[in-house]
Amino acid sequence: MKLLFTLLPALLAQTTTANRNRRIVWGFLLFTSLLVAAFSILFHQIMAYEGHDYSYITGVYWTLTVMSTLGFGDITFTSDIGKLFSIIVLISGIIVIMIVMPFTFIRFVYQPWIEEYNNRRKPRSLPPETRGHTILVGDNDISLSVARKLRQHQYPYAILVPDGQHALELYDSRYDVVTGAFDDAETYRNLRTDKAALIAALEDDLRNTNIASTVREVAPTTLLAASAENQESMNILMLAGCDQVYSFPEMLGRSLARRVYGTRAQSNIIARFGTLCLAEAPVIHTEFMGQTLRECAFRERFGLNVAGLWEGNSYHPARPDSRIDDLSILLLAGTATQLDAYDRKTARAATALPTAPVLILGGGKVGEAAADALQKRGLPFRLVEKNPHLVPPDDSRYILGNAADLSILKRAGIMDTPSVIVTTHNDDLNIYLTIYCRKLRPDVQILSRSTLDRNVASLYNAGANLVMSHASMAASTIINLLSPGRVTILTEGLNIFRVPAPPALVGRSLIQSRIRETTDCNVVALNTGGVLSVPPDPTFPLEEDTVLILIGSADAERRFMEQYGK
Repeated sequence: MKLLFTLLPALLAQTTTANRNRRIVWGFLLFTSLLVAAFSILFHQIMAYEGHDYSYITGVYWTLTVMSTLGFGDITFTSDIGKLFSIIVLISGIIVIMIVMPFTFIRFVYQPWIEEYNNRRKPRSLPPETRGHTILVGDNDISLSVARKLRQHQYPYAILVPDGQHALELYDSRYDVVTGAFDDAETYRNLRTDKAALIAALEDDLRNTNIASTVREVAPTTLLAASAENQESMNILMLAGCDQVYSFPEMLGRSLARRVYGTRAQSNIIARFGTLCLAEAPVIHTEFMGQTLRECAFRERFGLNVAGLWEGNSYHPARPDSRIDDLSILLLAGTATQLDAYDRKTARAATALPTAPVLILGGGKVGEAAADALQKRGLPFRLVEKNPHLVPPDDSRYILGNAADLSILKRAGIMDTPSVIVTTHNDDLNIYLTIYCRKLRPDVQILSRSTLDRNVASLYNAGANLVMSHASMAASTIINLLSPGRVTILTEGLNIFRVPAPPALVGRSLIQSRIRETTDCNVVALNTGGVLSVPPDPTFPLEEDTVLILIGSADAERRFMEQYGK
């Protein structure tokens, strides 16, 4: 009832649409009233013809009961003309009351009421005191992925969505949403962009250029970042006012290429944090096969911390009793010097792996970026692409054809390659190619791109060893703009992140804190007063200025944040 009284003034507002709706409703009510009156008069006349005397009130009563199909039967005609009249009244009632009236009510009363109710619910601005928030300009999966990551790390944010209905759906899903036009300066005033920590334009290149120009009218100094689909657009976006421009497809391609094992069973650095290096190391043909981590003594021999192990496409936190088999991939944390010591040791014991080219399926922006990164690493590659415009005519490394064709795959070297990178922009095709390659080569390393987050699990189930998505990479980039080095995605669902020592852990050692046991996160390094400890001393009491560097799955990271907060 309170809501009805709140919306009633808006429904009675003198707008063109409201006036038209009222005229239609009043016209229908007037027509229905005149029809009832006419039938009542005719009822009185026909009853008089049959020798009965009824009042006009009785005529109205009889007309309404017949038109509404109630038909109590207490008043009836005996003559044929009376019965014919009853049929006419009944059919008129069915048409007017059962068909026309519901349509009129729903179309011109209920629907405008619901629309006004939803319009009142649509958030169109942020409170005036809002500050230090992130504004995500984009109605897509990337924006939602970034929003989830910001919410997980307790950063305030708002997603700008132009479609009011979609904004309501996101609002009901508990996203912080504001609706408004991308190219309207008033929208950005309502978003308090001059007080925001960051504005991220995550639409296509043309729209991002318009967004950047409009934002700069309202917030000349606020940090503004944008995504770019084409390399040529990056300079245009910078000229439009962006402080940072990122080509996420290229970043994704380079990241996938970094995860290729290479040509030897030695460590492959996949991320750096100052002097801290994270590396993956296959243990096949090394002395560590069949041993537990306690027996391997990586910390004592090399000073390395084993953060976790990959078993196929499954990641497991490292524990002293974790056993290594011939297909295990170690996730090592240490300095470059420590990793060199490990590589020298494994080089003497390891057997060289095949030096066949890495196979890239898909020659778009992600595939080209992966090929360029492999070339810089000195690793040979073969790229399969079915679009002739993307295949250089005189380069034998590029093969024109359909990657789903077995003859093309064999020509590209599927039976000998150590790794396959699947980079098409179609997740259905990526899943198909992953299953196909896994069937042809059960032992090959498969790295796949996921366009949508919801297809990550399907790609892992299809047999991919590693999956990285466009959306998650964007989320990590935005988080690092707000807090440099805060989060880095190692693979889909596995992150390395930095957090100041929570108050609950200050004064306690890592052994006492039991972080790994309670959250499944592994502390790989400590930074105290600018001094990085790799590996961390488990007996060292954490200080207020200590920063923890941890590795964990998305669920483990969420458990840590829930238990210890920001």
